[in-house]
Amino acid sequence: MRVKVSWHGDVVALGRCQLIGLSGFVVAGAGFLVGFALLLLPVGPGLWLLPRAAAVLRRVADRRRTRTAHWSGRHLGPPDPLPRSTSARRTSAAILGDDGFWRDLRWAWLEPLLGGPLASVPPALVVFGAFGALVQPFVWRQLGDGNWYAFVPVTSPTTASLALPLGLALMAAGLRLSGSVLCLHGRLGHRLLAVPPTVELARRVARLTDSRATALDAHAAEITRIERDLHDGAQARLVALGLTLDQATGLLDTDPATARALLLDVRAASERALRDLRELVHGIHPPVLADRGLTDAVRSLALDSHLDVVISACPAPPRLPSPVESAAYFAVSELLANATKHAEATRVDITLAHDGACLRVGIADDGRGGADPARGTGLLGVRRRLDTFDGTLALHSPPGGPTTATLEIPCASSSPKTSSSSATV
Repeated sequence: MRVKVSWHGDVVALGRCQLIGLSGFVVAGAGFLVGFALLLLPVGPGLWLLPRAAAVLRRVADRRRTRTAHWSGRHLGPPDPLPRSTSARRTSAAILGDDGFWRDLRWAWLEPLLGGPLASVPPALVVFGAFGALVQPFVWRQLGDGNWYAFVPVTSPTTASLALPLGLALMAAGLRLSGSVLCLHGRLGHRLLAVPPTVELARRVARLTDSRATALDAHAAEITRIERDLHDGAQARLVALGLTLDQATGLLDTDPATARALLLDVRAASERALRDLRELVHGIHPPVLADRGLTDAVRSLALDSHLDVVISACPAPPRLPSPVESAAYFAVSELLANATKHAEATRVDITLAHDGACLRVGIADDGRGGADPARGTGLLGVRRRLDTFDGTLALHSPPGGPTTATLEIPCASSSPKTSSSSATV
């Protein structure tokens, strides 16, 4: 088997290791500031300094949490916001009793001792290797007889020539180690910065409790909507159809022409009632979703849209539980509608993927951006719909665009995986 070496990924990992090493000075400064504030608590000024130092430390720690989660691809739960009170004394007392503050402070004191030196190893190897490969062969005469490069005494042209391959080897080793070191540093960051599993479990229980209440309200509202649509739509048409049939029956013997016209009206009314019922069923659970699955159902949405929609599903997600497919379908439908009505987009890229435990749907458009879930009910409704399944909606929509939305719904497949597919609509 041929192993593909990704030097680009190693260079990126090396740059991230260098960034971690340099940011260690900022982390150490924040930790020193908080420690100084703690020392000043007995004499008074620390009461004023501690809340401000803790806020600085929290900003530094949150920035590292964001980077670690982005680089590792694993969610890193942040602590609760720092407590605030009406006075500096009460605020300091609340901060001293906050577990998240002490967790951040422990990280700020351990990171310069453990994480920073660990992340500095690959850049140090690359720099040291570059010195041996690019500098030693040219300046060894000026460095004297005591010049050593690693374990090689560089005192002659022969030994100077040995510094070149050794330096290149050290540079290659630094590049190859950067990915592993970055992964190890990410594990250390998760251990030091992530909240305890008990806190995550409590948050998840609270979130599920809220989403359950929201789902019950949404379910009741949906039932009310269905009843209203049936009463005002199909039911009213069927009642009118029955009255027209009675009238036509009474005219069959006396006025066949009028009866025939009434029967034609009955036929048209029955078609309209059937169309109303089909639209109602389509709003509850689209038939294409039940028959063909999520990928083809999303493709049907793309066919109905006037935008240039590109769908990528490689491999195509397997058949998932019906409620999950329905939630993802209507979420994509809402996001496509937003791209059409509000973003003024011309192209939308949709990606569907399932890794065996989680369904991921990405929707990216080239619109004007500026989408905010707090300013409208559409995105808020999508987020509430996903909360029912403990799913998430990550939205990145800077002013001017583009807008990228990522849906994640934890779920297992209900049938074997199907073949890969992709389409352009």
